[in-house]
Amino acid sequence: MSAQKTMRRSAWQRVPAHVWLLAPALLFVAAMALFPLGFSLLLSFREWKLASSTEPGRWVGLANYLNLLGDDPDFIASIRVTLVFVVADVLATLAIALGVALLIQRAGRVNALARVLLILPFVMSPALIGISFRFFLNPEFGVVQHLLGVLLPALQGKVWLADASLAMVAVVASDVWHWSPYMTLVILGGLAAIPAETQEAARVDGASAWRVFCDVTLPQLLPVLGVVAVLKTVFALKAFDTIFTLSNGGPGTATQTLAYFVYQTAFNYYDMGYAAAAAYVLTAALLALSMFYLRLVFRR
Repeated sequence: MSAQKTMRRSAWQRVPAHVWLLAPALLFVAAMALFPLGFSLLLSFREWKLASSTEPGRWVGLANYLNLLGDDPDFIASIRVTLVFVVADVLATLAIALGVALLIQRAGRVNALARVLLILPFVMSPALIGISFRFFLNPEFGVVQHLLGVLLPALQGKVWLADASLAMVAVVASDVWHWSPYMTLVILGGLAAIPAETQEAARVDGASAWRVFCDVTLPQLLPVLGVVAVLKTVFALKAFDTIFTLSNGGPGTATQTLAYFVYQTAFNYYDMGYAAAAAYVLTAALLALSMFYLRLVFRR
């Protein structure tokens, strides 16, 4: 017995010290992330109407997934809305972030102040941003609504959140306003890593500023832009707070993304098994993009 105890004690002693230091964090992650993920995965294969039972129901296998993908027009519509939102959101964020980064990349007090101020929209809560934009676009006293009506008479008197197209524009604009500053700082880091000698050589050869950007700066910046695009796509796919507080998925289902569809199914219709299956469709897309993002980062 004493020999077995000694072997057991020596086995514990062989465990590296950093593993013991990481153990509390690993246990916390397991409790707060891994357990809910595993439970929701099992739940997606069961039937559970929370309005009629407080316990998960019978095992239905892939029925929830098959109903989602083959017999639910609302789910298909939410995927379509999500694609429109993600494409518009990512392209607008990239364009604005790249433009602002090029404007403030040079040293100077004004540019330094601009970089400090850039972080302010990013640290704001997405829910607060949604509420703020809702007030800005109010048809009666919204400041932005009034200014847009003056600049573009066609928008005078328009109720943005009651129009399907304008509501999507408002949701995209709020998310772009939130994420563009952070992406600008990331691109600034990429611009700082570009050797100044390559740009100077192009200018000495007589290239214009536009040609220097297109032929020298942009090709060297593409890896950073690729990482930013993938990262922003992940954030856009799981966007919920702003949509909830700004448009509430409306008008109708015009801004009901897949993440909002999961919320509606779970907490408005109380179909927990069906909502878990829809959430795992979204999780699969996020996981694929995350793996692609990690490959880009480590390759870089």
